[in-house]
Amino acid sequence: MKTIDKYNIIEKDDNIVLGLSGGPDSMALLYLLIEIRKKIYFNILIAHVNHGVRGDEALRDEMFVKEVANNLNLPFFATRVDMVGIAKKEGITAEEAGRKLRYGFFREIIKAQGSGKIAVAHNKKDQAETLLMRIMRGTGVDGLKGMDFQTGDIIRPLLNIDRCEIEKYIEDRKIPTVLDKTNLESIYTRNKIRIELIPYIEKNFNPNIVDTLYRLSENASLDSGFLEEYSIKKYNSIIKKKDDTCIILNYEGFKMQDKAIKRRIIRKTILDLIDTLQGIEEVHISLVVEVFDREETGKVINLPSGIIARVSYKDLIIEKVKVKSNKEESISKEIYDLNIGNNILEDYGLEIDLEIVERKDIDFKKTSKNIKYFDYTKIVGGIFIRTRDFGDRFNPFGMKGTKKLKDYFIDEKIPRDLREKLPLFVDEENIIWVIGYRTSEKYKISKDTTKVLKAEVKRLKPKEENDEK
Repeated sequence: MKTIDKYNIIEKDDNIVLGLSGGPDSMALLYLLIEIRKKIYFNILIAHVNHGVRGDEALRDEMFVKEVANNLNLPFFATRVDMVGIAKKEGITAEEAGRKLRYGFFREIIKAQGSGKIAVAHNKKDQAETLLMRIMRGTGVDGLKGMDFQTGDIIRPLLNIDRCEIEKYIEDRKIPTVLDKTNLESIYTRNKIRIELIPYIEKNFNPNIVDTLYRLSENASLDSGFLEEYSIKKYNSIIKKKDDTCIILNYEGFKMQDKAIKRRIIRKTILDLIDTLQGIEEVHISLVVEVFDREETGKVINLPSGIIARVSYKDLIIEKVKVKSNKEESISKEIYDLNIGNNILEDYGLEIDLEIVERKDIDFKKTSKNIKYFDYTKIVGGIFIRTRDFGDRFNPFGMKGTKKLKDYFIDEKIPRDLREKLPLFVDEENIIWVIGYRTSEKYKISKDTTKVLKAEVKRLKPKEENDEK
């Protein structure tokens, strides 16, 4: 209750969606919430996700949680997902896919209720695991904060509670639980840290490593909070223009700041523009600061999430990239969306014809440098033409795995001055074809292919020739 009061993470009449696995941590949180509800009324909604990886055991857990909810007369919501399938499809780890699916489901419930918060049972040991993961991956002061008691719509009431306290709470009250055996297997990074690394550190270096890391997170949080507050003041003082698509910063004001503050200003600018830092890594922030410091007028940096950073004389600009149809006027960074049919791209000097055909109707002998065929069902979202982006990777036809696009250009001996101009045929996730060079292995036609995208690229004739005709 002290944590709830101190951080104000639950308020009267809140809708609290509790992610309940049936394990000791989430079951302890459920019964703690029920106790707290006697002092401040709020709604508890039970949500369970069957990740589709443990067969009958997963069904047992689902039925267990459903029975718990029914016995306590609490609303119950459940879903079954293919975590491994989604991970493969999206090219992410099973852990990442599981998290994405869980929180997506929880937020669907909140949306149906009109508002709410997601309660998860992360505890002090989970915080230690998170810090170790971030330290090994590479992190700054903000990363050392670990998880907060509240992040957006997610609340963590048990974050300062030892795992042994949770186990005692469960044992003393004889609260039933189920065991997820995968938590005892070193199959995921977090599991390896929990099962192997932390016990090794406790045995050989520091028996109180969990408490030590928790104190580190508290200290980092204090330092980070001060720096963040100071940075926001500086950020607000150097804004020249701010709207939904673009934020312009004053160069002279930016130049005067310490490098640590500059990095926070860039993060804050991006966050204000697109409401998330998902996909934005330290390397991106460092690159923007470096270019802004050098005042490289005309230099454009392509960032994830459809934004660019550029310098224009005394203006430092971060803006959303405009995805445009080929009929619109040119902009400084061209990303054209393509339609099925004929597309004229004057900026690239290209005419691109797209056609969806049946596999059986294709004469593969007509494949050439300018005519390519792709498995249409593998294409994600829209189809676009753009130039290379920071961090682009490519899976060249005939190769296993991806490589940096930069390395592919070097291997193919593509001239440096051509690399920035080379048109890329892409969908919303991957490069499909480096036009004039190689296609992607990911979109090749197989025996199971039914629908095929035919793409034919032609060079536009110079305007003088067209005008004469």
